[in-house]
Amino acid sequence: MGKFVITTRSNGEYQFALKAGNGQTILSSEGYTNRAGCDNGIESVRKNATDDARYERKTAANGKYHFNLKAGNGQVIGSSQLYENEAGMENGIESVKSNAPDATVDDQTA
Repeated sequence: MGKFVITTRSNGEYQFALKAGNGQTILSSEGYTNRAGCDNGIESVRKNATDDARYERKTAANGKYHFNLKAGNGQVIGSSQLYENEAGMENGIESVKSNAPDATVDDQTA
């Protein structure tokens, strides 16, 4: 089962990472100035993860593949790592779809 891990950045901002059951990070958030914003981001990922239309599939300048998960308003709520091939990226998307809705929250900011 997946989990959202909440941490703080060196500048004090909150961020979350969605990790698969094997511990691999499959989605990372932007920085949030407060914890409430970070919590809202997690809820937005849960809400939007199963909708394939919310995934923006991209190719980086180096030819590797990655994706963004967007909210209904078009704002990016999470970004993936880089994948060597398109199949790897699609597997990453499927992993977010299956892990995010029921993922637990691991708060490492306390």
